[in-house]
Amino acid sequence: MRKKIDKEEQRTDERAPTGLARKDLLGIRELTSAEIVHVLDTAETFRDISQREIKKVPTLRGRTVINLFFEPSTRTRTSFELAGKRLSADTINISASTSSVTKGETLLDTARNLEAMSPDFIVLRHPSAGAAHALARICRAAVINAGDGAHEHPTQALLDALTIRQHKERIEGLEVAILGDVLHSRVARSNLHLLTKLGARVRLAGPGPLVPPELATLVAGGAVRTAHRIEEAVEDADVVMVLRIQRERQTSAFFPSLR
Repeated sequence: MRKKIDKEEQRTDERAPTGLARKDLLGIRELTSAEIVHVLDTAETFRDISQREIKKVPTLRGRTVINLFFEPSTRTRTSFELAGKRLSADTINISASTSSVTKGETLLDTARNLEAMSPDFIVLRHPSAGAAHALARICRAAVINAGDGAHEHPTQALLDALTIRQHKERIEGLEVAILGDVLHSRVARSNLHLLTKLGARVRLAGPGPLVPPELATLVAGGAVRTAHRIEEAVEDADVVMVLRIQRERQTSAFFPSLR
């Protein structure tokens, strides 16, 4: 099993080319509700841009974004590359399978080499929980967590929240059901923190071994509860999220064999 990399508190940097007071986006748990709303409000202003014939603005002109992915990805990687280009940044994509990682180079060694090239942003996806925090400790570039193990996937949760706001016009007071493999889902964890910070209540349901009751304690205040049946979870729910089975993160058998 991969060792969990120790996490460190978020730090700020005067060089940070971001619109927030903090340097990095490592997880939803560290963000305040005001910061989350700020990001969502900013994202709303870009909706019209995506409908234009020329979908480009000069916001990040002269900046360099490195997308550093140690896991397979289609949607997240493509989204970050497209976003960087539409913001006029120079984007560089690096996959572990085609990098010096295949020769035994570690994440931190890779980061130090990239840091020497003075990038402005590093977008990291890694199979180890806490990898983005470890990278942020040694990099002056702003680090964005694009998914670290089963820990967090903050940008996906922000996108989910933006989608909910567009359809429901609010998040506060909503009942949200999250179904499926919650235990191994970094998306679920980030959504638990984000939705409850903005005043929603969350119900969790799925196969028993994949929705242990202690998941409800990840967030204080009783805003999260587990349901024994999917029908119970979705009853009167305003929003339903469905997660796939995260087989690549399962270290033991969670279902009885049919053989």
